[in-house]
Amino acid sequence: MKYATGCSVVLAAIFFSFLQSCNQKKSINNSAEVTHWQPYDDSIEVAANAEHENPRMRYKLIQSKVLDKNDVFNPLYEEVDKLASTRYEALKPMILEQDIPSIQASIKEGKFTYEELVLFYLYRIYKYELDNSTTLNTVIALNKEVLEQARNLKPNADGEHPIYGMPILLKDNIGFKGLPTTAGAIALKENFAGDAFIVKQLKEKGALILGKVNLSEWAYFFCDGCPVGYSAIGGQTLNPYGRRIFETGGSSAGSGTAIAAGYAVAAVGTETSGSILSPSSQNSVVGLKPTIGVLSRTGIVPISSTLDTPGPMTRNVTDNGIVLSAMMGYDAKDSKAKEIVFSETQVLETEAAPLQNLRIGAITALINQDSIYAARIEQLKSAGAKIIQITPPEVQLNGFLSILNIDMKHDLPAYIMAEVSTKDAVTIKNVEDVVAFNREDTLVRMPYGQARLEGILVDSTTTEALDDIKLNLQQEARRYFDTSLDGQDLDAILSINNYHAGYAAVAKYPALTLPMGYKTSGEPIGLTLIGQPLSEPQLLTIAKTLEAFMQARLLPKAYRD
Repeated sequence: MKYATGCSVVLAAIFFSFLQSCNQKKSINNSAEVTHWQPYDDSIEVAANAEHENPRMRYKLIQSKVLDKNDVFNPLYEEVDKLASTRYEALKPMILEQDIPSIQASIKEGKFTYEELVLFYLYRIYKYELDNSTTLNTVIALNKEVLEQARNLKPNADGEHPIYGMPILLKDNIGFKGLPTTAGAIALKENFAGDAFIVKQLKEKGALILGKVNLSEWAYFFCDGCPVGYSAIGGQTLNPYGRRIFETGGSSAGSGTAIAAGYAVAAVGTETSGSILSPSSQNSVVGLKPTIGVLSRTGIVPISSTLDTPGPMTRNVTDNGIVLSAMMGYDAKDSKAKEIVFSETQVLETEAAPLQNLRIGAITALINQDSIYAARIEQLKSAGAKIIQITPPEVQLNGFLSILNIDMKHDLPAYIMAEVSTKDAVTIKNVEDVVAFNREDTLVRMPYGQARLEGILVDSTTTEALDDIKLNLQQEARRYFDTSLDGQDLDAILSINNYHAGYAAVAKYPALTLPMGYKTSGEPIGLTLIGQPLSEPQLLTIAKTLEAFMQARLLPKAYRD
């Protein structure tokens, strides 16, 4: 990155004060001693949020107390610095906001290489994440081999899966060999596990794993009422549409913010209840929570083996289907894996349909409650879509928390036993150990407490009672949706953001959110489709149709340069 000053820097403001001159910075050639980022005093920013109208945004800290960004960014800095700003600007219209087929077509035509594609995204990451005025605290680890891996890819990808050569970011509860898998927790800081099953699938098809992104610690099953997007490892993730103004959504906060800002082609998130839908909606990206069992959970730090699933987070619906198909595959180690689902081809070949072919349900209460949702419904009606107003039946989701409590009590020890290869460094074996570990240094390890983990230890729900809870919740949640889906012969139900994520979770129904628009404040809002099990191809078709009609997504203003 070459600037007119002659100083080799990623961005002028890598220090707290913009007034520090270039000659105070060390040369890029001074190896390990180079400091490209310095921690700053975030107390002013913390104080500025002290009276935020949203209590969850009244931060105690923004920077991580344990992560040195130089450890993350120094190893690849010299190579990234060689990309001239003029070349970056030339690449921008061919890559930024383009879908995967367009990017692949440009590479095939010789306009740029897979290596330059990776460099483009790294350039953006370094440009914004090393500047304390624009950092989103989202990228917390980089694959040091990614550029070499990109160089070795053949230039013509004919016959390859569309994911071939595409740089992907992973939520840091998903295993990737060579980088720690922390779930944002200091207790797992030295957890070097192998590739998760879905990562193996991505790599086998030629995808490039760019690195890891921040998340709500323990996938937001940690503290109660605390900021979403916070982890002890990564600090506070911030929303590119309004840093410290809007929530990032959680728990896949880093996945959502990184894709919104243009840091990779796609990211992978995970959801138990709303953890893909929420950050996707809050960051104006497309997020899919698949039917439980479509994608493997092996190698992912768990909350609940009943409800957990990974899913793709992308800037458009086409890419979402591509990433979903690349991760698919039957995993015998996953107790919920489905042997028969839809095919990769069904997902890859979905196309937008005429609006007149859609028959979708709009929830009357949401029409009365949200003006953007109401306006979109009217627009769709006027354009010919068959919109049926529905009022789902009243149902209770009693016992939901016990599913998470009891599952995590059993699933976390099983994960540690099966996946953690560095057991000498990772001393915890169960939730009780995590709670005790955090109490040894509350300010660093649990500044917002650990109420949800402590709740696990006191939940005495029996196995028999839990089975009854799971069955009852699934039946009630399916009644909530099926009364309209079956009774009105609907293709899908339209919701907002993660409003009905809990119902979809216990029903084990897929849900897909896509950008619907922006509030007057500039905060993004998502339109969420919910369908019956294994209706992903249909949801993708509907989403492509709605995406083409609404054309709602806008790149965050501060991340357009």
